[in-house]
Amino acid sequence: MNCPYCGAEDTKVIDSRPTEDGSIRRRRQCIVCGRRFTTYERLETTPLVVIKKDKTREPFDRNKIYSGVVRSCYKTQVTQSEMTRLTDEVEAELLAMDKQEIPSSVIGDLVMKKLKALNEVAYVRFASVYREFKDVESFMDEVSSMKDKGEAN
Repeated sequence: MNCPYCGAEDTKVIDSRPTEDGSIRRRRQCIVCGRRFTTYERLETTPLVVIKKDKTREPFDRNKIYSGVVRSCYKTQVTQSEMTRLTDEVEAELLAMDKQEIPSSVIGDLVMKKLKALNEVAYVRFASVYREFKDVESFMDEVSSMKDKGEAN
C-alpha cells in the first residue's frame, strides 16, 4: 500500500477490524514519513446469476431460497437456525461451484436434497411446488418413492 502523503511503498498495519458492511477497516502507518491513514478493503465477488426455466436470467437472491424453506417447514419441528443453516449451506455450495451462471434446477435440487435430510414433510412440500405436481397421482408417486427408499435402508 502506497502512502497517500509521501508516496512511499512501505506501510505497516497498526489496527484491523471488520465493519458493518462486511469490509475491513485498516489503520496504517507509513514507514518513511510516519503519518497514519485508514484504508478499507472488501472482498470482490462475482455476482451469481440464476438461469430460470424460461431461460431468463436474474441475480441470485438467497432470500428466495430462505422464504421457500420457511414455507416448506411451516408447522414442523425445524428450527429457525436450521433453516438459516440450510440456506447458508446451499449458498456456500453454489459459490464453491465457481460458476457465474447457475440453472435454477441445480439450486432446487440442492435445496430438495438438504430438506430431505432435514425433514421429510418439508421436503415433500418443497418438491410439490418445485416439481409442479399436476395431480394427486404424481404427488403420491413421490411419497411412495420416499417410502420405498426408507424401507430399503
